[in-house]
Amino acid sequence: MKRAITFVIAGFFATGLWAADGASTDVEEITNPPKYDAFEVNLADFLWEKRPVVVFADTAADPRFTKQLELLDARLDALADRDVVIITDTDPGELSELRRKLRPRGFMLALVGKDGQVKLRKPAPWDVRELTRVIDKMPLRQQELRDRRAGAGG
Repeated sequence: MKRAITFVIAGFFATGLWAADGASTDVEEITNPPKYDAFEVNLADFLWEKRPVVVFADTAADPRFTKQLELLDARLDALADRDVVIITDTDPGELSELRRKLRPRGFMLALVGKDGQVKLRKPAPWDVRELTRVIDKMPLRQQELRDRRAGAGG
């Protein structure tokens, strides 16, 4: 149990969720992956630390966008375990850095690896189970799991 707590605390220090003034932080903030607007972030900020899942749509009212967020929200624990951050962009009129880089047409889901490379693009909503399968096949994720097992055993 001590190792799990350490992992959560390390993850929440890395994401900047720890209150600098010592104020308490909701448990939900600690265990769930952070969510950002595309205009708030730069992909370089996550390099080697997080796996961004970027959800694009031409409007927040797009049913595919709404469905995708529902699917992600249903399994936030699985995403947090894989160091995922969720980034949304629903304003094609304002070209965010992510929109320029990834060039979505309407709705698009993109998974970016910790190495900064796009690992997956999908034109329709994807279930977290499918996303986690893709992530779990990545060599870096497999190394993370080996390291975690080695740390637990010794």
